[in-house]
Formats: sequence, C-alpha cells, structure tokens
Amino acid sequence: MDGSERPAALTWEDWRDFRYQTDTEFTRAQLLALRQFPFLSTARQSQRPPPGDWRAWLFMGGRGAGKTRAGAEWTRFSALHGGCRRIALLGPTLGDVREVMIEGPSGLRAIERLKQARPAFNVSRRRLEWPNGAVGLVFSAEDPDSLRGPQFDAAWCDEVAAWPKGEAVWNNLQFALRLGEGPRCVATTTPRPVPLVRRLLSEGAVTTHSATRDNDAYLADGFVESVEAAYEGTRLARQELGGELLEEVEGAFWRRRDIDAGRMFKRPLQLDDVIVAVDPPTTSHSGSDACGIIAAGRAFADGFGEKCFILADGSARGLTPTDWAARAVAIAQEVGATSIIAEANQGGEMLRTVFDSVGCGLPVQLRHAKLSKQARASPVAALYQQRRVTHVGRLDGLEDEMCRFGTEGMTSSPDRVDALVWAVTVLMIDRAGAPRIRAV
Repeated sequence: MDGSERPAALTWEDWRDFRYQTDTEFTRAQLLALRQFPFLSTARQSQRPPPGDWRAWLFMGGRGAGKTRAGAEWTRFSALHGGCRRIALLGPTLGDVREVMIEGPSGLRAIERLKQARPAFNVSRRRLEWPNGAVGLVFSAEDPDSLRGPQFDAAWCDEVAAWPKGEAVWNNLQFALRLGEGPRCVATTTPRPVPLVRRLLSEGAVTTHSATRDNDAYLADGFVESVEAAYEGTRLARQELGGELLEEVEGAFWRRRDIDAGRMFKRPLQLDDVIVAVDPPTTSHSGSDACGIIAAGRAFADGFGEKCFILADGSARGLTPTDWAARAVAIAQEVGATSIIAEANQGGEMLRTVFDSVGCGLPVQLRHAKLSKQARASPVAALYQQRRVTHVGRLDGLEDEMCRFGTEGMTSSPDRVDALVWAVTVLMIDRAGAPRIRAV
C-alpha cells in the first residue's frame, strides 16, 4: 500500500472488481471480508453487477447459466457488506422463493459456508434473517398488493418473465424501493418477450447475458451436449439455452401481445360450458409426441358476446394411454368439465375404451380432423385477435408453442396447440356467428 490505506468498508465496485490476483489493491480488513465470497474468484463477467449508478440490473440467461447464483451472491453481499437492511425477495410464487431463492442449491442459505453466519428462514413470518440484523422479506408475484406498505433498500427478483402479474408487481416494488442512498434491484430470468421484460429494456435497465454452455463446468456431465443435440436449430434452444430474447417470429399464427392483452388471473364465476380437449399421441415411449390436454370454458362477456376462457394446460410427454386418459379425467373433474373432446384420427373408437378403463364418467366426444392443422387453427387465431379468447393465468408451455406455430423453425408436433384448437372450435366456432374456414 502507498500509505493512504482504503477504509475497511466495502463498496459495490469492490465486490464487482475483486479478483484474488489483485490482493495488493485491498487492505487486510477488506481482503478478509472479500474472501467470504469465493464465488468472486470464478464468477464470469455476466454474473457480476455492471458498473455505473444503475437502479435495475437485468440478467438474462439460459437454463442453468448461473442466474440464481449471481442473484443470491449479490443479495448476500447486500446484506453483509452493502449496508442493506431490508431486502425484498420476489419470485413467481411463494414456493419458488423458498425452494429456489432461499433453500435451493444456489439459494441464499446454501451459499453461506459458515454455519454461524447462515441466515435463518422464519417460515411463519416469511422472513430470511441474517445474524447481523439484515432481513429478506418474501413476496409472491401473484399478489401485487402485498408490496403496498413495506419499504426496502434492495430487491432480488427471480424469473421475472414468468411472473403472473409482472407489471403490477414491478410498479408496486418501485414505490417500495425507497430506503437508503441508492436502492437497487436485480432481476434474473430466462428471457421471454413478455411486457415486463420489454419494459425493463425500454426503461434502461442495465443488462447482462449468459448461455447455458457458459456454465458447463458446474452442470451435470453431458447435460449441455444432450440438450443441445435434442433442440439444435430451434427457437426454443436459442431462448432456453442461449438466453436470447426472441421477439415475435414472422409467420406465427399467434402473437404474444394478443395473448397478453386478453389475459386474466381469476376464473369467471359462471361458465356456460366447460370441456377438456385431448390430442392423443400415437405412441407412448419417452420420445413420443406429447399428449395435448387443454381445459376451456365459455361464458358471455360484455362487449364481446360469447367468449372462450382457457383454464388449464395439462399436456405431458411420454405417458401411456391409461396415464394420459387418467390425467385428462382428473383435470376434467378439477375444472368441472361436462365432457371430454378427443381427436380420433389415430385411435378411433378405441379411445372410448381407454377412457372407460380409467373410470371416466363423462361423455367422450370423438372428433375427426378433415382440414390441415393450419386450416383448423386459422379461425381460432382470428378469435384471439378479436379478444374473444382469454387465458386464465400463465400457460407458458402452451403460449410458447402457439407463438412458434406456423413458422419454419417449428419442428416438433404442436400437440398443445392441437388440443387448444379443438377446445376453442367446439366451444366457439361450431356455434353460429363464429368465423369459419372451409376447404377449397
């Protein structure tokens, strides 16, 4: 040192720039503090907070790219050395916050090596409590109003692209970030072009990116090679592995903005009819197509006339006929369906036997597809554009498939979409007054 030693207090810049190779730049007290964070010796640049006086940092990455670890380490530093006393911890659900952000393998309790320094989770109060008095307060993105009243000097928001009520939650959080000299928020997520992610980018959130492969050293042997081989060349790979934010793709039958515009989060109190539509796979091994299972209902909506509500997506891959039939029956019972609709082009009347074998007490209507998938999907897509179809809650798997349907990059079978099309067709298009398409 040159005689003008730096104070022992640590700054965000110390945390971001620290390498064990630069020991001479720090006082002994600072080194002892920084060595509580071994993560800093291996963290990639994308996992370190960006420079500058930012308020929001958006870290977008592929599955397993180290987003959770980066968010947890930043939060831990905030509590131990960043001067933050009240930190908001937000995830898609309360369960996600506990199981991923707090108790998960890269969560806040797991990354603390010293048992005496490990924060304790007070389940009843939904508080993570560090021995130095700092607390992390747990919130669900399902409940924006829970953020009215509390105040914070930092926040970690995980998987913001999957938040059920993203913008409402974000708005309330911004009003609550009002403690300290410069409250900051870190948002970690696998990217999807949802309104909140677009908004963060447009409002100037500083951004870092990371692909799954970047974190290969910390993932199971062969995992990256396996998933890259399975999804090579697909938009899903670019989004879920490459961490790319993919906007609307040319040729897709559905646009996310049309789906988002009609979304609601509470099921209508009264529905005229509720059905479960099933698109059965032709085989039942692990590489088979998924069985599409979609629950939907119909009701009258002011200004729209009759409207269709998509209630649930129970689609799954690799099920035997009795397994997917039992799954469809269970969902039908859960949503109060009056019948099950099944595409019978492959199974024919045998499908009734399969449903009977699992104790289905509902009428099973068999439908035969005479038009192409695209021809049957066109009038359904038109109903979305007219705001006559509403998704109840987030149905990410279905919505991702919808927004790839009709594009050159879609190579897998659109099983969820097929079931959706049958559900909407039966409830809306087979009734008078709905748009129709005929073969030419």
